[in-house]
Amino acid sequence: MAARWISRGPYICGMDRHIQLTADGSHTIAVPGMGVTYHSTRGALQESLHVFIAAGLRPLLGRHPVLRIFEAGLGTGLNALLTLQEAGPQAVYYEAVEPYPLSAAEAQALNYNEMLNNSPSAGSLQALHAAPWEQPVALSPGFTLCKRQSSLQQYLAQSLPPPFHLVYFDAFDPVAQPELWSQEVFEQLFARLDTGGVLVTYCSKGAVRRAMQAAGFKVEKLPGPPGKREIIRAGKEV
Repeated sequence: MAARWISRGPYICGMDRHIQLTADGSHTIAVPGMGVTYHSTRGALQESLHVFIAAGLRPLLGRHPVLRIFEAGLGTGLNALLTLQEAGPQAVYYEAVEPYPLSAAEAQALNYNEMLNNSPSAGSLQALHAAPWEQPVALSPGFTLCKRQSSLQQYLAQSLPPPFHLVYFDAFDPVAQPELWSQEVFEQLFARLDTGGVLVTYCSKGAVRRAMQAAGFKVEKLPGPPGKREIIRAGKEV
């Protein structure tokens, strides 16, 4: 299915944002002026499930009383929504940074609730985006969300929080934002990971792998979702 423009949103970094249909029927958001999309045009939902849920979340379920997750790039909220749906009885603390939050109208226009077929978390996308910033909010009895309206670099310049067990690294492509894929950034994320913790990302470029390895991560390449040959899972070894 060819991607097509559906609606026009506010500006990000001085550029128009558009909701765009992807090949699996789910939405992403495109920023034409930057030449980027928030998710794969081959399928936003299947990409998030493959990279962040299957490779990141599922192997860690049941291993910690409270699973602490950090997301670099809250974006559409899809990764957080899928985590809420998938976690089940697992208690989760989910912290995410996002310098350019979606408007209420943009969040309302996304079709993830429809795509998830009225799952138990189907009404949570709007609650997720409506939640106040800079404070923990319980979206369910076991799922706490804390959104930070900040760039990743600003967040990493702050004091170290309690360590995370899992990092979803979902920043824009290294071509668009190379500064976010640097050894320095990965060193700071490595310092925020608990021993045995994991970072997952959709990007498997050689320069990215080398930056992670130089930061101390043990890097493995895994098969990617449709349209992507490989993804990365990087661990902080025991």
